[in-house]
Amino acid sequence: MNYDASLLNYFFHAGLVVKGVMLILLSASIFSWTYILQRYFYLGDIKKSNKKFEQTFWSGEDLSKLYASSSRNQSVLTGLEAIFHAGFKEFIRVRKQMGMKNDLIIENTKRAMKVAEMREQDKLEDHLSFLAIVGSTSPYIGLFGTVWGIMQAFGALANVQQATISMVAPGIAEALIATALGLFAAIPAVIAYNRYVNAINQLGGRFQAFQEELVNILNRQSYQAAPVSPQAETME
Repeated sequence: MNYDASLLNYFFHAGLVVKGVMLILLSASIFSWTYILQRYFYLGDIKKSNKKFEQTFWSGEDLSKLYASSSRNQSVLTGLEAIFHAGFKEFIRVRKQMGMKNDLIIENTKRAMKVAEMREQDKLEDHLSFLAIVGSTSPYIGLFGTVWGIMQAFGALANVQQATISMVAPGIAEALIATALGLFAAIPAVIAYNRYVNAINQLGGRFQAFQEELVNILNRQSYQAAPVSPQAETME
């Protein structure tokens, strides 16, 4: 007995339930790869943006001028620049209030930067939950399709007087494709999820370190009573 062992042939000969499982896993794999590539380019852009901003920040440029420059592109700020903008904006706003103690100014600035950091963290983690779901559930969905297909294959032998390997092998092979598709969807999702979580944790560490450094600089400015440039105040 000749049997065409192509993937499409397995699909067309499979039962309705197994076909549904295969389609679910194939769709999950397509969406998973879409999000994997999207996160890859997004995280790459964030790293480039952070590196560029840090070079400008540590070049000695006046913070008021840097804030004014970032305010002109406020709608597209990301990463460290977004955190800096939120913190320095709050620093200017609170500092203009008469009688405000330095500790309260710094505390408000920290809170503003923390909120901005949480927003950036949410952007970084976007779609990661989907990758986690695909990575954890796809093997089980595939296994369900395999078990169901094998049950149907052996059930069909009940009405056969003499069973041969050529009669049962195609049905089992069709069922095993579901498990293969489950692994095909899960493995890239798990690898990408772990890789991106590690990258996001590293970015989170840089965010927190930058906040501490900026707070130290602003604290020194407050004690020195360094005036904020009119250019920065007009950006409020």
